[in-house]
Amino acid sequence: MAGGRLSMSGTSALVADHTQVTPERDIARDLARRALWVAPAFVLVGAVGWGVTGAASAAIALVLVVANFLIGAAIITRAVSISLNALYGAVLFGYLIRLGVLGVIAVVLKGSGDWFAAVPFAITLLVTHLGLLAWETRHVSASLAFPGLAPQPVQQVTPEENHAK
Repeated sequence: MAGGRLSMSGTSALVADHTQVTPERDIARDLARRALWVAPAFVLVGAVGWGVTGAASAAIALVLVVANFLIGAAIITRAVSISLNALYGAVLFGYLIRLGVLGVIAVVLKGSGDWFAAVPFAITLLVTHLGLLAWETRHVSASLAFPGLAPQPVQQVTPEENHAK
């Protein structure tokens, strides 16, 4: 920025830096980290209520939930680099395809034998999807200045110090 004007080379540098920001990936990784925190509770409830089959079913559901969040973030990250229309289509059809795949997996697992317990699987799948998303809303910034995870509180920085960085 020279003399208060942004040169064309400065614009491309800003765009190049912007493409490195992936708040959706950061949020999905944070969701995966939080899933690890709650996983023992769901596996334990599955084990207490349905034995080893319940624990295994709950663990499979947790893996599917984390995979769903990470794949969704990867789809968004890839599509946003193409165009807004690609992003819209990828989000919509990516959601429908991932939802369909989760349904197919549930049906296949249900018919695969006595080792699978549908109730702890379904409870874990639904509660962790919704619960993790609700939990994450407390940690996501709704500001364009800080897309993605909300920044941690730090000491006050003056605008001059911020520009110097």
